[in-house]
Formats: sequence, structure tokens, C-alpha cells
Amino acid sequence: MFESLFLTHSPLQAVIVISLICAAGLIFGKFRVWGVSLGVTFVFFTGIVAGHFGVSIDENMLLFAESFGLVLFVYSLGVQVGPGFMSSFRSEGLKLNALGMGVVLIGSTMTIAISKGLKLPLPDMMGVLCGATTNTPALGATQQTLAQMGEPTAAPAMSCAVTYPLGVVGVIIAILVMRKFWVKECDMAAPHEEHINNTFIATLRVQNPGVFGRDMHSVAEFTKVPFVISRLWRDGEVILPSNDTVLQEGDRVMVVSSRKDMDVMEMMIGKREEIDWNSESVDWNHLDSQLVSRQIIITRPEINGKRLGALRLRNSYGINISRIYRSGVVLLATPDLRLQMGDCVVVVGGERAVMKVEKVLGNAQKELNEPNLTSIYIGIALGLLLGSLPLTLPGASLPVKLGMAGGPVVVGILIGCYGPRLRLITYATRSANLMLRGFGLSLYLACLGLSAGRGFFSTAISATGAMWVGLGFLITLLPILLMGVVAMRWWKVDFSSVCGMLCGSMANPMALNYANENVDGDHASVAYATVYPLSMFARVVLAQVLLMIFM
Repeated sequence: MFESLFLTHSPLQAVIVISLICAAGLIFGKFRVWGVSLGVTFVFFTGIVAGHFGVSIDENMLLFAESFGLVLFVYSLGVQVGPGFMSSFRSEGLKLNALGMGVVLIGSTMTIAISKGLKLPLPDMMGVLCGATTNTPALGATQQTLAQMGEPTAAPAMSCAVTYPLGVVGVIIAILVMRKFWVKECDMAAPHEEHINNTFIATLRVQNPGVFGRDMHSVAEFTKVPFVISRLWRDGEVILPSNDTVLQEGDRVMVVSSRKDMDVMEMMIGKREEIDWNSESVDWNHLDSQLVSRQIIITRPEINGKRLGALRLRNSYGINISRIYRSGVVLLATPDLRLQMGDCVVVVGGERAVMKVEKVLGNAQKELNEPNLTSIYIGIALGLLLGSLPLTLPGASLPVKLGMAGGPVVVGILIGCYGPRLRLITYATRSANLMLRGFGLSLYLACLGLSAGRGFFSTAISATGAMWVGLGFLITLLPILLMGVVAMRWWKVDFSSVCGMLCGSMANPMALNYANENVDGDHASVAYATVYPLSMFARVVLAQVLLMIFM
């Protein structure tokens, strides 16, 4: 019985072994050492231990589970980061992405230089690079490319496994070194600076003679900044303003705009009142007796991808939409904003009108609990098709393919970013997305560790293993320290954002967790989310391009 369940190769045995490795890895991954936990990454090392003690499964089953886990992980990752991918190239995001790409290119250049200078096999050094940057999708791309070239794929997994632990710790060490020796008071972010682009609510008293007698449409043309006026108080009565509503001296208006644009609104309309409307404790339904404020969730599929202005809700029902919550971010309700399934819309108006709008938008939360599996399967299939297309690059010995690591992440990003415009429902709860990502990554890491475990410990204590560890630590540390100093001294980026940028460029959520616990504000998390998508994509593609050109 024991032998048939755990030792004899069969589909049942493969499922049991992989499940036990994943379970044990996830349990032990929760333990913290000096404030750092490896999380799901510990599944990799659990697989290595199991492989070292002779545990194995059928090769075909191993290949299938490893490939499927990788595809599921990278596609789910792409869908998650897709909505913010294009916006990350604007203003401050462009600077952070340029710095992140500097980290990626320096590490890749060091890898090639070390391989050529010390006459080390490039596949081994690519594994060192993947371990030093804690980037398992890049390792998957490396192995796929080597298989396409007819080369062995075991060496990169081994060198990656040996260098991975210091890859995690190295980023934390670099942050500590920078904070100890280079960070000054001027490098810390100013208080509340991270909220400058956030949606902000204020009431203004109409005092500027230039807007007396002008309608809302004219004021919007003069102001040239996006804003929404959700309420207007006049002579003790509350009015729901429209584009034709004329402002009069002494009116009070509730304005929704970004914090940085509120000064412009104050100069255009009048003095801001000292009332905090941005607190979570504000009871909007008891603000005035004539109007109600209700949060309505978009659950009707036909609304997905439509522009807010195209619904004509204000003209049809006499309501105002002041702001929209999407994935924890508050968006300004401008007419050209495209709505998505799962958006939470704040509607202000009369009780009956709001109820009618609720029927139009859906507000059936049960609909959101049903996962849209169709778009997931279609996206994975399209990603694999894209990954199989050969791309000819100058200097490459073979056509480059995005493969199972690159194709699905590209399609995931595109679907996450543009899916709603094509009326494709891409909504999934955060927990559902994390579930898919965690399941895929743990499956991939368990199989990867199982295949690398046979010779891991003998390699780790050998001269070759010690050399890999040293070189990997160098590839982790030098690019981070160099670009960290450049970011703070030349580009004047605050230290918190630098930490997030470095963690994102190294695909290191464990180091981000350390940064969040030791640096005030949410700059680090914002910078991490800004840099991570492009850096991840670049490492997956570079892993293939470098092998094609330099082998």
C-alpha cells in the first residue's frame, strides 16, 4: 500500500507527492528568520530535499505539472498587473521603470562578462542570474530555450537553487547598507506626498466673480483639470448640479478632484472650507435629507468596457457619480472613464433615482463570486500560441520564442489592460487571482525542486557551488547598490520609492515586506507595483535572447 502510493510511478503517486511537497513547503515557509520568511518559495527547497532523498515521479507527469504551474502563475500575474501596466510609464513611473531596467541590464551584463571572462558555461550562469534575482519565470524561459536548442536543462535549475537564498537576503542587505551609509534626511519622502495624485474631496465657497453666472461646462473648460461637483448648496437647499447648472455668489459646492489639482479649483471657484470629507467616518447618507449616497457594484456584463458618459445616467435619472473604486484605488468619475466588472460606483441622488441606477448597473454581488473561467482558458491558450511564434532577432542563432513563461504573461498583461475595451470580462476577486497564482507557482516550484534535488547538496558544498553562491551574491548586490545611489543622488528619488523600485526590479516580494515594515508610508509598495511588470517581462525575454546570441 505504502509503496504503491508513494514510490511506484503512477498518476495517483505523482499527485500525492506533489501535494505533500507543496503543503510542507507552504507550512515551513511561514516561519520567520530575522524577520524574513520565504513564503511559497520554500516549496522549492522542500522539493529539493525530497529529491535528494530519492523521491521521484514519472518524467512526463513532472514535465506536465511543471509547465502547467508555470503557465498558470505567469498568466495570473499578467492579468493582475495589466490594468496598471500602461499607466506605469507616465511621469514618475517612467523614471522608476528606467531605473529598474538599469538594474536588469547591469545584472545581465555582469552575467555575460563573468561567463566569458571566467570561461564558465552560460547556462550555469543564467541559472545563477535567475537565483540572484529570485526570478523563477526567467528560469522557466531559460530552460525552455535550452530545450529548444537541444541543450541540457538541469544545470540552470541547480545553479539557481544554490544561489536563490542569498538572492532573497541580498536585497535586504543592500537596503540596510544604503540606509546606514548613504541615506540622508532629504532622501526621505515628504509627509503625505504619496497622496498628491489621490482623489480628494473638498467643499468650496463660490467667491470668484469670474465664475458668477457661468455654467458648469464653462467652468470646466476654463479650469482644464478633471473634477466632479457632486453637490451644490444654495439658500439652505441641496442641488444635484449638471453641466447647465449656473454658479452664483455664495454657493457651496462639493468638489471631487485630485489633491494636487484642488489648489487650482480653489483659485478658480473660491476658498476651501476646513471640513475633512476624506475620512472614512463620514456618514454620507445623513449629510443632507434630500439626497442619498450609495455604493453600487457593476455586475452586469453589458456595462463592462463602456464609457461612463455613454450610459447617460445623469441625464436619464438625475443623479451624479462622484467617484469609482477599482481594486482599492479611487478613480475620478470622468465621462471618458471605461467601466469594468467589479467597479464600485458612488452614486448621489434621490432615493428612487438611485434605486433605478442600481438596477441598471447590477449590484448583484453573487455575480462576482462566480469566476469567469472562459476568459482564463482563452487567455492561456492565446498566450501559449503567442509563446510558440518564432521571432527572428539580429545576431541570434535561432528564432526567439517567448515560450510558456513569456507568451502567457504578455497576453495576461494585454487582457488585463485592454480586455474590458473588447467587452471581455476579466474581473476576478483578489483572492481568486492570488489563489491561481499561488497554486501555479507552488506546483511549478515543487516540480522544479524535485528535479534539481538529486545532486543539490553535493553541488552546494562543492567548489563549483561555492563559486556560484559568491558570483550570485555579487550579481544581486552590485546592481542594487549602484542604481540605488544613482536614484537618490542624481534622480532625486526618495528612499522609500527606491526600496520599492529595487525590490520590483529583482522580483523580490520578501524584501518588499521588509521594506514596508521599516519605511514609513506606501511609497515602496507603489514603486514595486510600478516597476515589477516591465522588469519581469524584460528578464523573461532577456534570458532567451542572451542564450540565443552568446551560446
